Amino acid sequence: MEIAERRDIDTRRTNRPKRSALAALPTVGELLEDDAFRAGVPEVVVGGAALEAPVRWVHTSERGDIARMLEGRELLLSMGTAWPDTDAELRRFIESLVEAGVSALVLELGTRYSETPPVVRDAAQRAGLALIVLHREVRFIALTEAGHSRIIAGQMAALKARDEVRELFTSLTLRGAPADHVVRELARTLGSPVVLESLAHEALISEVPSGSEAAVLADWERRSRAAHREASDEDGWLVVPVDARGKRWGSLVALPGPPHAAGRRNVLIQGAIALALGRLADGGADEWATLARRHLLDPLLAGRFATSEAVTARLEAAGVPVAGRLLYGLALRGAAHSATAVEAWALTLGGRARALALPDRTGGPLTVVLLSQPAHRPLDDSSLAALLRTLGEGSRVSATVGRAASGVDAAVLSLHEAIDNAAEAPTGAVLWVERRPLARLLSSLRDDHRLIDHGERMLAPIIEHDQRVGGDLQRVLRAALAHPGNRTAAARAAHLSRSVFYQRLELISTLLDVDLEDGETQTALHIALLSRPGTRG
Repeated sequence: MEIAERRDIDTRRTNRPKRSALAALPTVGELLEDDAFRAGVPEVVVGGAALEAPVRWVHTSERGDIARMLEGRELLLSMGTAWPDTDAELRRFIESLVEAGVSALVLELGTRYSETPPVVRDAAQRAGLALIVLHREVRFIALTEAGHSRIIAGQMAALKARDEVRELFTSLTLRGAPADHVVRELARTLGSPVVLESLAHEALISEVPSGSEAAVLADWERRSRAAHREASDEDGWLVVPVDARGKRWGSLVALPGPPHAAGRRNVLIQGAIALALGRLADGGADEWATLARRHLLDPLLAGRFATSEAVTARLEAAGVPVAGRLLYGLALRGAAHSATAVEAWALTLGGRARALALPDRTGGPLTVVLLSQPAHRPLDDSSLAALLRTLGEGSRVSATVGRAASGVDAAVLSLHEAIDNAAEAPTGAVLWVERRPLARLLSSLRDDHRLIDHGERMLAPIIEHDQRVGGDLQRVLRAALAHPGNRTAAARAAHLSRSVFYQRLELISTLLDVDLEDGETQTALHIALLSRPGTRG
């Protein structure tokens, strides 16, 4: 059984006009461009938007009561030979065609009428019915053949396109393609922005052309709710639920874009089926949430965004408010942390957060957090103590907090401050970068090549020693500089006995050829350690 036929996948939608079949039909204007119609020297008497009406059949009749035999969307050909005689009857005749849903009326002049009857023109104009007259005699069989060939060709093209779309998304499903890849393929196929949103109308994964994020995602929740409640396909917004076996996880939203031969809604439904089957295959794992966090935080950390307005719109669409808020970057080290637990902790403070585990290069898991707090509830020590308790990892966890920020650009700096200084946070404690002026300064200069060169020249001998013998001299030096004048505390921080700790210090002093008791040397070494890329998590 093909995936599109699975009965446990619910592709129901809200009450909106069905347009997938109409998308394959030619419009009145398109039929008039055919050579068979052009041979009749057509004149558009009533056109405009009426020429965009789709045509599903071309019908020929002279009867004045033909409306009762029509089903709608026909292009009616007539010479008017049996039309009513009085103006009132002609007006009623046109109204009956409109009520029957006729797309266009084509009148051939020369048999009964030499020109368009004014009452017919006026009635068609008022009703918005396309009215065309032919000035040259033409065989109606040629017109019907041309029209039907065009209609059937369009329907065959639509069937082929639907098969291709079904095959594409079936292939993605069988390969286990992640949700972000499915959304990307939907946006590419439809040629328009596509958003996978949660039941709370938060934009989880969005595929939006670069430069248009602010326009597409701004005020997303309100616009999305309106689209679910009010929009029809004609408005350009398509909304399809993602659900299976009676459980709904979210919705796919496609914004206005060009027509698709398979029908835009059909394409979106195939994407929804692929996503629903992916959720069933996850077996309870929330892949969407993980991907959503990555799509939100990765661009921030890597600087892959065009403008602060664009990333602000993306954050707020994802449920992380920016305007009028205090934003903090946090880095948690010491254990594998649950992003869900961190985000739940933020809710207890009246805030919102997104947390993401990063690849660690310094010997311990690192989770980076972007926290949005109400302006009247700044983050404090008691709140962070509650976070460490919430994580349930006891004294193994440390937290580093960047400076409070009031905008996206400053929030990015706060994130990097937290990450850059995470290695300096004491185990089981909180390090506020704001309270560490040197660390804060070096974070702002983290990409300066002169700072990096200074760290390399100062530390190269012990770095090479550690790499060669698997040593711990960098860790020992960091502990010594963190506890100047208190070697007992420094040895404890390095997890070494005092005698071994002193031996390590002597080796460091020899390799670097420096006096570790000299204040200026200590400052230079501390700067070198803080500038090391390897200490940034």
